[in-house]
Amino acid sequence: MKPLIHWLEHSFAPKMSKVNNNIWVVTLKDSIMQTLPFIFVGSVFAMLTILNDRFPSLPSFWTPYGWTMGMIGLMVAFLIPFNLMEKKRLRKQRIIAGLSGLVLFLITISPQVIADGQPGFGHAALGAGGMFVAMVTGVITGLVMSWFGKFSFFKESSAIPDFVRAWFDAMLPVSIVVVFGWVLIDIAHFDLYNTVLKVFSPLGNIIESPWGFSLMLFVFCFLYSMGISSWVLTPVFQPVLLAALAQNVAGEATNLVTSTTIYSAYLWIGGIGATMPLVLLMLRSRSNRLKAMGRATLIPSIFNINEPVVFGVIAWNPTLMIPMWLQGLILPLVVWLFTKVIPFAPIPMIQYEMWYTPFPFATWFATGSVQAIVLMLVIFALSTAIWYPFYVAYDRQVRNEEAAEAAAKKEADAAPVAVAPVAPAATVESTPKPAADPSAPLQLKRPTKRKIVRDTPSE
Repeated sequence: MKPLIHWLEHSFAPKMSKVNNNIWVVTLKDSIMQTLPFIFVGSVFAMLTILNDRFPSLPSFWTPYGWTMGMIGLMVAFLIPFNLMEKKRLRKQRIIAGLSGLVLFLITISPQVIADGQPGFGHAALGAGGMFVAMVTGVITGLVMSWFGKFSFFKESSAIPDFVRAWFDAMLPVSIVVVFGWVLIDIAHFDLYNTVLKVFSPLGNIIESPWGFSLMLFVFCFLYSMGISSWVLTPVFQPVLLAALAQNVAGEATNLVTSTTIYSAYLWIGGIGATMPLVLLMLRSRSNRLKAMGRATLIPSIFNINEPVVFGVIAWNPTLMIPMWLQGLILPLVVWLFTKVIPFAPIPMIQYEMWYTPFPFATWFATGSVQAIVLMLVIFALSTAIWYPFYVAYDRQVRNEEAAEAAAKKEADAAPVAVAPVAPAATVESTPKPAADPSAPLQLKRPTKRKIVRDTPSE
């Protein structure tokens, strides 16, 4: 185990950190993360559509859902070039870059929108279904704008105002982006939209399988156990998960592997890796250190925020890294068994992206099923069983360390303090004063005259 940990710590983790900090990866990740407020709001409207079934006279909540979740692809197409210019410190070009990304994205999806007979803003390409296409067009636009980020038709000494120079300087990269899309899509009739979907569709098919589901969550737990946030994988998995969920909401499929299933319905109780059982076990620990950690991380874990417990006791701790990996491998297979193979609990068919809702309330909001809550409790019990033996070993290790520290401190306190001998003070023999002669005349000491200085007013 030690060679594996050494390789992970000194070889794998530094390389993953470089990937995590790569400007393109950070741009893609941030651009998708910045759409989360719209995803959260969209999930609220998706929940409220239940009221339309009970009260048909109410206005349809699918309309605001379409204006939030249904615009995710459009937003990403703008945000990728915009954020790239920010990170490359070409801030003067960021708005132009974002708008150029929007134009190229709309050029790319237009043939499919026209072919489907869905003009307007209701096409799936504008939402989660077009996120991969938005990423591709955003990267193309970002490349072009980066190449011409410092280009200028004018010299530095030009008397033309800066804002006017910026207008003219932006014309060349904008023209290249627009002409590229026009020639490729409209003149050459290259179907970039469906080509991108075909390239990434195998990823969706792999994830929507029991072994792909398990492998994906194992990767999440594997990286997180080393302190590498799974958000680094957002550009790869989030578009697939959201597209699968959008198909469920539209009634076109019954995809189990969605963000709602993972974060809200069944799996990540307490956060990625299902760490809530570990927190509850630490609360009963006889180790002062682990009990204090359990108390400190309980409230965040209730709301599925587990960074404190992960970075406090799990990250780079071989004893607890292994059970976290097992959570990612075993739990999704159990969920698959009791939803796909044995239809005991339902597959979430609505969007509920508010992952910070405590369990089992989140399970109820995502499914509205008692059987789903039962399956969630089974997952919780299984997760506890996975954590328990490794926790017991780690608890014993920590208690032994605390006992050794206490013994060392007690021994140090009980040790006698060596006192250096104090040398005896030297005695000084005083010589007796001669006795005064009574016949000698008495001599009085004349007092000294004190000179008094008076302050004179300044002239």
